[in-house]
Amino acid sequence: MAHWFLRSELSAQGAVGEAPRAASRRTSADRLNACPTSGAITFPRLLLLALLLLAAIAASYPLWLPVAGYALVHDDGPGKAEIAVVLAGGYDGGRILKAGDLVRAGFVPAVLVSGPPGPYGVNEADLEIAFAVRHGFPRQWFIPLPNLAFSTREEARVVLPELRRRGVHSFLLVTSSFHTARATRIYRAEERAEGYAPAMRVVAAPDKYFHPATWWHNRESQKTAFYEWCKTVASALGD
Repeated sequence: MAHWFLRSELSAQGAVGEAPRAASRRTSADRLNACPTSGAITFPRLLLLALLLLAAIAASYPLWLPVAGYALVHDDGPGKAEIAVVLAGGYDGGRILKAGDLVRAGFVPAVLVSGPPGPYGVNEADLEIAFAVRHGFPRQWFIPLPNLAFSTREEARVVLPELRRRGVHSFLLVTSSFHTARATRIYRAEERAEGYAPAMRVVAAPDKYFHPATWWHNRESQKTAFYEWCKTVASALGD
């Protein structure tokens, strides 16, 4: 009987001692679960990372903003061809003057000038040719091509059939620098659609305001880049 009582007493003491230790282990585990692990991504950390990323982008803008400008430009440079084609829309005269320089340099004998309706009922081709004449180029170098096109794609669907009618096998496509990449893609696509692919070189005419390396420096250049990127996206979507 004494032995049984001693064993019962020892068992009770052991149970009493185990309860605090178990409670202590549970409390420690609860504390570990309640605290975030050292590698967890919390909102303050995400906010800090976002701010650091924005700061890096802002600090490196001279590196990546020119990329957005140069992406709009495709310039093959001049070469010998049967004719030059000036696309409409060069309101500062840079396109028609560049074409005149190409004739003067002997790259082409003549220039086909695309002309949609212009301001005050005057065709744009007539305005451009008059501008070139005032700058010393002979009028007979320029051939007006009146049309009703209001987009580069519509214009290509007028220009290419006219070149085919004239039996042209090579031409220089002259347009403003910011317009060259989009115009190249459109004309290549329309050549495939027409089943008529004369050799084409795209020549970039300088623009008064737009310079791809520093296009964000003035408001007019910013607007030019913005509108051209909008048109580029619209063209990619099938406009």
